[in-house]
Amino acid sequence: MSIDMSAAGNATSFEQLDVDWNSDEGTVWCLMKPRPRPCFNPQLLAEIARLPGLLHNAGVADPGAARKPCFLVYGSKIPGIFNLGGDLKLFRRLIDARDRQGLEEYARACVQVSHLVSNGFGLPLTTISLIQGTALGGGMEGGLAANLIVAERGVNMGLPEVLFNLFPGMGAYSFLSRRLGAAETERVILSGRTWRAEELHDLGIVDILAEPGQGEATVRGYIAERRCRSPNTMMALQRVRQTVNPVSYKELEEIALIWVDAALGLSDRDLRIMDRLVRSQDKAGRQQSRPTSDDARTARSTL
Repeated sequence: MSIDMSAAGNATSFEQLDVDWNSDEGTVWCLMKPRPRPCFNPQLLAEIARLPGLLHNAGVADPGAARKPCFLVYGSKIPGIFNLGGDLKLFRRLIDARDRQGLEEYARACVQVSHLVSNGFGLPLTTISLIQGTALGGGMEGGLAANLIVAERGVNMGLPEVLFNLFPGMGAYSFLSRRLGAAETERVILSGRTWRAEELHDLGIVDILAEPGQGEATVRGYIAERRCRSPNTMMALQRVRQTVNPVSYKELEEIALIWVDAALGLSDRDLRIMDRLVRSQDKAGRQQSRPTSDDARTARSTL
């Protein structure tokens, strides 16, 4: 069922997210649909940041509720794309204007969302990234923030920032190092390459591989099995993970501010390379705006 808008207060301004609370399976489905480009723009970030309040106001997270969510699945409604990363057009404008404050505000908004996803939005939730399309830069970082990563075979993921003399500063190092260690994390980041989901599964970055087109079914099967066999264990292990390997907001913020310094140090050549990726995001946005039959098939009830 959809979350009750009348109980959700300010939720009527949600335009770039579809959120559905499936009480039967104990899962909140949160699907991104950013416009005009499939990236983490300020509005999408602000909407994700309001999810904890929305869930509380709608009664979904009420400790006394008969049915409480155990999982939040974080995916995309855009066919073939999970997310193409940071808002590069905004980056370019802020860098040109030497607007440090603007860059810091954007960086903090990004790491706030990464931190929320990594700690279950402050609720006893296991977060799952469902990656059914391309995830680049901040898009891959957003996927890495979740407690469990499910990706379909053949999906491309990568951190291309090194190609324009920058680094992924919104959580990649923190989340990858918990899975891989520092040396392997830096190898992945400095490669600047695009990886297939199968390769990332072999490295231990992707937790579960799904067949093409079967990502949602794979997630539902995983959730059903865990809820049936070991729901209490899942919640306990979630707390243990956050105790043993916590990713604090302070850690994420400090790295993001290093990223701001690095962004302001980019040369004209670096920025010209960034412009190519801006054009790629714009092209994807134009294609996204064309209605397809897939859009109708994947439509959900919205807030």
